[in-house]
Amino acid sequence: MLAELERHPHARAVLAPALAPDGQASHAYLFYGPGGAGKRAAARAMAAELLAVGSPDPVGARARVASGAHPDLTWVAPSGAHEILVSDVADPVISAASKTPFEAGCRVFVIERVDELGDEAANRMLKTLEEPASFVHLILLSDRLAEVLPTIRSRCQLVRFNAPTVQETARGLQAQGASSGAAMACARLGLGDGERARELTGSEGQALRTAAEQYARAALSAGEMTRSRPWTGILAAVRERGEAVRAELEARALEELELYPRKERKRIETEWTERIRRARRRAETAALDLALQVVALWYADLACLAWGATDLIRNVDRRALLEADAGVDPQRLRAAVEAVEDTRLRFQLNVSEDLACESLAYHLERLLAA
Repeated sequence: MLAELERHPHARAVLAPALAPDGQASHAYLFYGPGGAGKRAAARAMAAELLAVGSPDPVGARARVASGAHPDLTWVAPSGAHEILVSDVADPVISAASKTPFEAGCRVFVIERVDELGDEAANRMLKTLEEPASFVHLILLSDRLAEVLPTIRSRCQLVRFNAPTVQETARGLQAQGASSGAAMACARLGLGDGERARELTGSEGQALRTAAEQYARAALSAGEMTRSRPWTGILAAVRERGEAVRAELEARALEELELYPRKERKRIETEWTERIRRARRRAETAALDLALQVVALWYADLACLAWGATDLIRNVDRRALLEADAGVDPQRLRAAVEAVEDTRLRFQLNVSEDLACESLAYHLERLLAA
């Protein structure tokens, strides 16, 4: 049994028999559960077991899967700003799934964020899911099962992964260097998503959280939005995150370019430029959404204080600041949370981030500082 399945009874019940010596793995699985639940680690571990079967060096095969170097493992992440593009799956999955394995007895394809499959890409995937070659195994990953297209979901065996408890997430964050108070606060602010909790504890995440709190608090004082323009702090933190992703991918691009003959470098450079642009956009979109989540939860915490439900407060390491902001009508705070959530939804329509954040700021001020 895979160690990655120990705290996931449903996943263990489904996958353990398939990985037994006399078991038979399904052609398509859909691993679902919140971010940080362990789906990716389990997918890689399962791929390692499948590709080690029949190998003359099973230990080496597992090690190459762990490093991402096994030729029969294809790992796909979305390149579009908000969706998986046809180009993400056409050659890497659909075409490759018709070709025999390089060295193992099977080929394994892992597709992340399958809930972001656009209609065209999903339609192209259906035949591969319905009638895959006998040596093909597909593992689809999603944090949002309800948003996976029914035509995709119905063709996979569903495998549920449970969210880690707040305490488990906090312990993991402390092990990475976060203080006990910050670890517990970020674990709660993640709303069950361990990946978001980890994002908030890093240096970029701390800057994002601070900017989001300043934005939320500015709306409580009449005229403060005009004086401090706190949305600029959020946008600066968001773009810093995008810059970090850009720098990381540009370094990887330079390394890869050295492996190609000079005549092919222009094509590879163009491909990387587009890939970097999309990845940066995805990172910035995710960071902005996380910042607004923190803003909404600040108001939710103030409402919890007003109602006496202090055990529900997420920002446990900011109790003094919350108490300094106390006194706002909980119904107004509820309306503020709804306004923030509406803006988060609007970003899926590619609205101007600068204008949307500024507009939301003044709307929150009207709601809360009146």
